[in-house]
Amino acid sequence: MIFVHDKGRMANNILQYGHFYAWGRENGRKTMSMRFAYKYPYFRICQTPHHNFLTYVFAKYAAKWGLIPILHFDDKDGDYTNHEQQMLTRKLLMVTGWEARWYDAFLKYKQEIINLFAFNDAVEQQVKPLMGDGIRLGVHIRRGDYDRFYGGRFFYSDEQYVQVIRNFVKLHPDDQITVYICGNDPKLNRDYYREQLSNCQVVFPDGNPGEDLCLLSHCHYLIGAPSTFTLVASMYRDLPLYWIEEPRQELTEDSFKRFDYLFKHIY
Repeated sequence: MIFVHDKGRMANNILQYGHFYAWGRENGRKTMSMRFAYKYPYFRICQTPHHNFLTYVFAKYAAKWGLIPILHFDDKDGDYTNHEQQMLTRKLLMVTGWEARWYDAFLKYKQEIINLFAFNDAVEQQVKPLMGDGIRLGVHIRRGDYDRFYGGRFFYSDEQYVQVIRNFVKLHPDDQITVYICGNDPKLNRDYYREQLSNCQVVFPDGNPGEDLCLLSHCHYLIGAPSTFTLVASMYRDLPLYWIEEPRQELTEDSFKRFDYLFKHIY
């Protein structure tokens, strides 16, 4: 068994475990996600074998007390040949780190990964009543730690987000558009968005992370600062996603990319 000690937040954990899962499927090794054994109960994976609190506690303390080895994948350009050999031969071990990347294997088993992270019925039922008519645009506003991420490069103002949404609306002048705005800024000026986007229906879902991710996955288009949250949301139904790199840029349909391209170009 390979215990995956996930780092970062929920969407990071999904992608990180997805790579290890795909490697395990390709090489006949079972894997278990530490984080989805206890922390994020929104997904099907949480009800699969080994994903429970007792297994989590066993793996955590077995690694802490040195009873099983820990392999680190922290170097972007690292040579992990020896790590993979140990993953093939050791009965029990723990792996951790963001730089474990097996892109081809991930794409090969992508549908299995999507099935593992299918949302449970309670989450789907919370999101279903919010589904509006016309084009559903999901917008993820990332603040918080983004004032430091890449030197604040992707920390955008409300005015900049509104400008990007307006540019999207220009692409669909004859369509009814519902804009779903999710994010991690508790001080978001909601009235500003409603006023500036008066020709759209603007919805603030106020869901938990699982519900927000589920809702975004049911949209037709996604917009946000470069983030694994929108990336994972796009994965479920191969949604067109626009990562904002220049807020003043006019949008075209070609501005939107798909998961299979973007997940190889994470910041």
